[in-house]
Amino acid sequence: MGWSGSPLTLPPLRGSPPLPQVERDRTQPQLLAFADAFPSEGRGELRSRERRGEATGRGGLRMTAPTRPLGHLYLVATPRPGQSEAEFLRRVEDALAGGVDTLQLRCKADSGQYGEARPYIALAERLRDLAHARNVPFFVNDRVDVALAAGADGVHLGQNDLPVEWARLMAPGLRVGRSTHRPEDAARALAEAPAYFATGPVHATPTKPGRVAAGLGYVRHIAALRPTLPWYAIGGIDLGNVQAVLDAGATRIAVVRAVLDADDCAAAAHALREALMVNG
Repeated sequence: MGWSGSPLTLPPLRGSPPLPQVERDRTQPQLLAFADAFPSEGRGELRSRERRGEATGRGGLRMTAPTRPLGHLYLVATPRPGQSEAEFLRRVEDALAGGVDTLQLRCKADSGQYGEARPYIALAERLRDLAHARNVPFFVNDRVDVALAAGADGVHLGQNDLPVEWARLMAPGLRVGRSTHRPEDAARALAEAPAYFATGPVHATPTKPGRVAAGLGYVRHIAALRPTLPWYAIGGIDLGNVQAVLDAGATRIAVVRAVLDADDCAAAAHALREALMVNG
């Protein structure tokens, strides 16, 4: 049974400029999906979560702050076209076994079945279980509604996504991460004080087609600021160039293809983790 009430809106933030149209356009579908995520037939599952001891707030959604520590090797996991769910989950599990210590699920609107909320939530729950079995924090890209419904530790937001403060109003128990691509983005992120922020892309990457690489200079800029917030260098990082990224001042990295496209995901993750430890 879907949402049949009036349009959902969030109040304007005190002292904040009006939200740009592009962000309003992205926000409304999330709010509608959030309202539809837990139909009446799903209440039994929410009660089951409560019986299992998972802290919940209004509507059965967890509102307490997670405690799993942020790691240094962050994997952004995206299902590949034509890849079976079983194969995707196996590769993610191998990556976790190899040393990935922070995990994100990234599914976009064009990600086949996972472009819809329900399949996205179901897949997110599977990854959450894999991550939490190793005490690894689990994030969902873009979708606050999916992160809440799946019991994720947090949500990662891009520059054109919700303001961090709005995400906190919607989901007080979620950690919020933020992408940055240039110094002014980083300055805004430091003012927003997310749980962490990402800097990049360091190198050109097919994960972000058309986006100009920020380069190692941007990594050096962030390192020189000595931010107290955790931050991750991201974008085209692999075992062949990770040392240059670390030499530029990064102590945490986020990867995609370097691990998930490797012949041996566990070995690839282990090698990157070793590089981080040597420079730690």
